[in-house]
Amino acid sequence: MRIGELSRRAGVPVPTIKYYVREGLIPGGERTGPNQAQYGERHVHRLKLVRAMVEVGKLSVAATREVLGAIDAPDSSLHEVLGIAQAAVTPQVTVTDPVAWALAEQVVADLVARRGWAVKETNPARQALAQLVMTFRDLGQDDLLGILDDYASVAERLAAAELAAIGHREGVDSKVEGAVLGTVLGDALIGAMRRLAQADASHRAFETAPVPR
Repeated sequence: MRIGELSRRAGVPVPTIKYYVREGLIPGGERTGPNQAQYGERHVHRLKLVRAMVEVGKLSVAATREVLGAIDAPDSSLHEVLGIAQAAVTPQVTVTDPVAWALAEQVVADLVARRGWAVKETNPARQALAQLVMTFRDLGQDDLLGILDDYASVAERLAAAELAAIGHREGVDSKVEGAVLGTVLGDALIGAMRRLAQADASHRAFETAPVPR
């Protein structure tokens, strides 16, 4: 197919496709002339994958390239690829108050120990959680920190279900891609589902008027 058809199939503008090719996110087409190239189904799939990471997952081009490199590496384990994807979607933390930061890190360390999680101290999610703990405390929301284990219980069940679903797939490539997309898009999915559940819980707890039909 020509690049115009690739654009229509994947829902990505031609200039964006050319940009992704230049950035190494998708392979170039097979040259059939000085200014012509042919693309196949693998390009359609790869382009949709890139679009999901960049537009839905909100990854930078550099982070997307890193994750795709992990997907393409033949010797990478599923656990290694998952770690790379997690690092790509987890914002870097800047410590501004060392004392408060140390206290927040201890809360996270205690949680990890209490739950028996096999998580390295260098895992960026630990720093992200510590920053959230520090922010909650700074805003006087300590009661919400009192339900950290409730959050953890939900996260455990969800993580187990996600990886079990991926584990039943056939083929390493499919499993790796599922782990990456589950990580990159999963945060957005969880956020949307949680807001729906919050709306329902808020109605049941605080709303007295009947639900419009």
